[in-house]
Amino acid sequence: MLLRSVSRSALSGFVRRLPPVLAGGRGHFGPLVPVRNTRLYGSRAAQRVVDKPSAGVQAASDVQKKTVPESKSFAVNMFKGQIQTSQVFPYPSCLSDEQEQFLREIVGPVDDFFQEMNDAAQNDAEEKVAAHTMEGLKEMGAFGLQVPVSLGGLGLSNTQYARLVEIVGSYDLGVGITLGAHQSIGFKGILLYGNDAQKQKYLPRLASGQDIAAFCLTEAGSGSDAASIKTVAVQSPCGEFFTLNGGKIWISNGGLAEIFTVFAKTPMKDPDTGAVQDKISAFIVERSFGGVTHGPPEKKMGIKASNTAEVHFDNVRVPAECLLGNLGDGFKVAMNILNNGRFGMSAALAGTMRGVIAKATEHAANRTQFGNKIHNFGVIQEKLARMAMLHYVTESMAYMISANMDNGSTDFQIEAAISKIFASEAAWTVTDECIQIMGGMGFMKDTGLERVMRDLRIFRIFEGTNDILRLFVALTGLQNAGKELKNLQRALKNPIGNAGLLAGEFAKRAKRSAGLSSGLSLQGDVHPQLAESGQLTVNAVEQFGMIVEEQLSRHGQKIIGQQFVTSRIADCAIALYSMVVVLSRASRSLEQGVASAQHEKLLCDTWCTEAYERIVQDVNLLRSSKAHELFSNMTSISTSMVDNGQVVPTHPLGF
Repeated sequence: MLLRSVSRSALSGFVRRLPPVLAGGRGHFGPLVPVRNTRLYGSRAAQRVVDKPSAGVQAASDVQKKTVPESKSFAVNMFKGQIQTSQVFPYPSCLSDEQEQFLREIVGPVDDFFQEMNDAAQNDAEEKVAAHTMEGLKEMGAFGLQVPVSLGGLGLSNTQYARLVEIVGSYDLGVGITLGAHQSIGFKGILLYGNDAQKQKYLPRLASGQDIAAFCLTEAGSGSDAASIKTVAVQSPCGEFFTLNGGKIWISNGGLAEIFTVFAKTPMKDPDTGAVQDKISAFIVERSFGGVTHGPPEKKMGIKASNTAEVHFDNVRVPAECLLGNLGDGFKVAMNILNNGRFGMSAALAGTMRGVIAKATEHAANRTQFGNKIHNFGVIQEKLARMAMLHYVTESMAYMISANMDNGSTDFQIEAAISKIFASEAAWTVTDECIQIMGGMGFMKDTGLERVMRDLRIFRIFEGTNDILRLFVALTGLQNAGKELKNLQRALKNPIGNAGLLAGEFAKRAKRSAGLSSGLSLQGDVHPQLAESGQLTVNAVEQFGMIVEEQLSRHGQKIIGQQFVTSRIADCAIALYSMVVVLSRASRSLEQGVASAQHEKLLCDTWCTEAYERIVQDVNLLRSSKAHELFSNMTSISTSMVDNGQVVPTHPLGF
């Protein structure tokens, strides 16, 4: 039953600034074509023109030398109105035969363990994971799923890890947070940035569960604004150690951990100017260093089984060899740790949704009202169908991203953020609707749904609030699109030398203004039975690319502060990525003739139709002359509420 008993032979071993060229406002791109509401964007054909000089057009080389290297990320390219299919079609597969066999062998034992050995309700009531559950997880190797076999772990790939995390999420999110805080973020920095000595020293102890890890970033004055932390690590004159002082709050595993990944400001002197500036660095800190203490467990709404506590560092002497990565690179370390772990959250929540949907469907199939099973009523059918679609999208995102990571992709930040946003909101909706389907029974504690609901609420907050991640998605995508526009602007300064590039842009604009196809296509990538959904996705990419450029041209660098705009751009990006992941997965199922292929076609077609309508609605709003008025009204309403300290209208009774 234990994972360690299974043969290991199966294992195969923010955006701070937009380009200055965009600062000038809407007039930059107007001269290209005198047709209202058409905008410059790039197709794959135009990108080839940029990347490959035309014969005899030597002067274009200056522009091409400055062209941003082509990203393979679908999400990055959709902001530019381009379709890059290499990471999304066909639906990626990354497991070798040995890896798949190993995974098949351990899925059953892990599922059995949670059914037989873990009591989620008891863990929640006692506000801790039962000791026998913790010991069983350690024996299974569950604390070192991705630690290399040579260092005492199971050496799982991201996709294998996602499959096991999905099982945990279907049973107990409190246990999931304990495991995730330990390895998804707690010691992930050592895996990503640790040197050989650090890995040899710490990973075997962490993989066995002998030591528990925690990730220490959040402080009282710095939640989403990680760069504003106050914890300080000052290097000694001899350079042999750092003295760490400060405190962290809401640290998962904070009261259990022996090993901490801690982020602190380190004063650094500029070698040229001599000026001293604080930069964030990352450190491996052991409780045994002394001066490390923690507060009592926090009383929380949900995930009560997991330990959450304040952690304090009082003159902790941290050896210089415990610096993680380079001095001053801590912010990058922190962001990459979080980026690398987000796919696991979407996998876990896909598991949660699967378990919740099973309860809803069982109840709908057996509950009789008005002389009929309630699953025959249209309102219940719509709820179940929407729950199924939300689960299908979440699961498709999780395994597409994990496979891309396993296949060597390093450009997945936007996709990972989208998956976290989507999964956390989808799981909340699915569980809420399950309770609604079950009625009063769903509201009762014995069904377990109220615990799941409480547990789920944190997922829209931690590891990047969904509001901040929407900003991240929008601004990261806008930055990449802005860089491409900057290169095209350079081309305008030498129209003769860049005639090939500009001719392509003129042609696309003319087609767009006439309502003709721009040349983008998913034909050959999408299964013929999904051609209509494929065309909707192409249309969505074109619409999205246009609105991105329109907003960049209108706002320039000031778009950073236009959160009414960026939140809607992010929503379009999320909807568009959701369309392509289900389109890809359903295409593969149809191609392979899997038993559920026609059902998946229904899920895909229905989802794509509605997602496209949401994109069009947001695009039309951003283009509307009323949009600025609506956004201004909301600003005024909010300001009045803050000034008043509550809602403003006088009570209808006058007192």
